[in-house]
Amino acid sequence: MVKSAIPVGLKSMKKNDVKLLAALLGLALVAFLGISLYSQLTTKEPQAVVRLDGKEWGRYPLSEDTVVEIRQTDGNYNILQIRNEKAEIREASCPDKICVNHRPVRAQGESLVCLPNRLVVEIENGEDTGIDAGTK
Repeated sequence: MVKSAIPVGLKSMKKNDVKLLAALLGLALVAFLGISLYSQLTTKEPQAVVRLDGKEWGRYPLSEDTVVEIRQTDGNYNILQIRNEKAEIREASCPDKICVNHRPVRAQGESLVCLPNRLVVEIENGEDTGIDAGTK
């Protein structure tokens, strides 16, 4: 007796079963490619958003290395540096320098705050930190 090379489960499949299986696999592939393309098109570039007194002062992409001087009318200032896709306060006129000593930020929702100068730098559209990811 000659043994067949076709697995037992496939022997019992009819022609229409094979067509249905191929159609379902095709639909799954199209759905996967569509979701991948949609997420690439809707993902925005991470930015450092600067706010003074609660009002937006400027937006700077993390992909471009730059140094920005944020000078206020009362003479107070902060120097924001964006380097290697991270934002940090390099220098400030505030007395305590907490903002200068803070580690650089790069992830969605992270921020740098200088209370004496009423400055907030927040990262928008960055990668998720993974902290509290299930609460959104």
